[in-house]
Amino acid sequence: MPPVNDHPLRHRLTAELHARPFPVLKAPAMAAYLAIKHSPDDVARARAHDQLTALLDHYGAPRPDVGATHYFGALGNYTVKWEQHTEFVTYTVFQTGLSERAFDPAEFEVFPRHWLDGMAGVCMTSALIRILPRPADDARIMPELDNWLVAESIAVADVLDGSAVVASDFRIDPAGHLRFAVYASDTTGPGRVGRIVQRLCEIETYKSMSLLGFPKTRELAGPLNTLDTQLNDLTGAMRSPDARTEETLHALLDVSVALEQQGARSAYRFAATGAYAALVAERIAVLREARFMGRQSFAEFMMRRYEPAMRTVKATEARLHAMSARAIRASELLRTQVDVERSAQNQAILASMDRRSDLQLRLQRTVEGLSVVAISYYAVSLVGYLLYPLAAHFEISKGLLTAAATLPVIGAVWLMLRRIKRHVE
Repeated sequence: MPPVNDHPLRHRLTAELHARPFPVLKAPAMAAYLAIKHSPDDVARARAHDQLTALLDHYGAPRPDVGATHYFGALGNYTVKWEQHTEFVTYTVFQTGLSERAFDPAEFEVFPRHWLDGMAGVCMTSALIRILPRPADDARIMPELDNWLVAESIAVADVLDGSAVVASDFRIDPAGHLRFAVYASDTTGPGRVGRIVQRLCEIETYKSMSLLGFPKTRELAGPLNTLDTQLNDLTGAMRSPDARTEETLHALLDVSVALEQQGARSAYRFAATGAYAALVAERIAVLREARFMGRQSFAEFMMRRYEPAMRTVKATEARLHAMSARAIRASELLRTQVDVERSAQNQAILASMDRRSDLQLRLQRTVEGLSVVAISYYAVSLVGYLLYPLAAHFEISKGLLTAAATLPVIGAVWLMLRRIKRHVE
């Protein structure tokens, strides 16, 4: 059997499944995480790649491959993991051991100040992650968390069937970073610890990216309220006997165009928000949370603080689609009304034309009758000239001869005109 030719992208697509390995971590350790949002174009992607190269050059680390979308390797005494996504890039730096001061801002100095100052894009989120051994007595965990995090907002859970306890308050600390604490059990392998840390970073990033749709709902609220009022007024005016149909139709079309423009401007952001929100829920579900010492879990925190914003985005998107559909239906109804009115006008015109045709037909018949008389008159005269020589021979007066010829001539003329009419029709 001859070999089958591979698809040009077969190996590339297969390699993509294994291109983003999870980090391998063992407590105690720390991680500094940074997510930068950029424009989803080729220029921004190239600049993001150049910024990674600059960071690696600063530490004398090997450069990434040209066009790479991920990188994992040594960075001096650290290990760096870089990933490029559609709208953002992420940097995660890992280090074995912990500083004496919990969540020390100095830990983030692994990213040089001059490098951060030259960053293209904006910071969506940054976080410090502290990975500690889980104590034998879980009661020792909460006092530490209450000291590190804002007690009102703490979300903490036992994840992956007791593999670790994770916690955060999802607040930005005075140094400008979020804080995550991971207490890994002794029986939890380094690979699973790395996956837990990766999931926490993904939850925070996708949460931040999805929330970009929320300000869009506030931006749309005013224009949508105005357009909704206009749409209601125009719909109500359609039933008014004094309504100017053509003007109302043009106004409805203007509202439809405005709604389409708003939809086009917000479609990408709303679609991205829905996709990121689904990823947040998926990543939390993967952790398989269990309640820890009666505190709220990540899922409960998101339900109370995050889900309302996502519902608002979905409601605004649904409202925008519903208003567009209403405007289209109203335009179609009004267009139908215009067509009915034009049809009535056309019927009136046709009826008028029918009456005119009937009058013309009657006039034509009258003219035809007069034509018979006129033609017969001249025909009788001609026949009379032909028969006058016979009048003297038969001793008949000209008047009597003319009278005798009149009726046959009229009949002949009438038959001739009738035949011509049939032939023409």
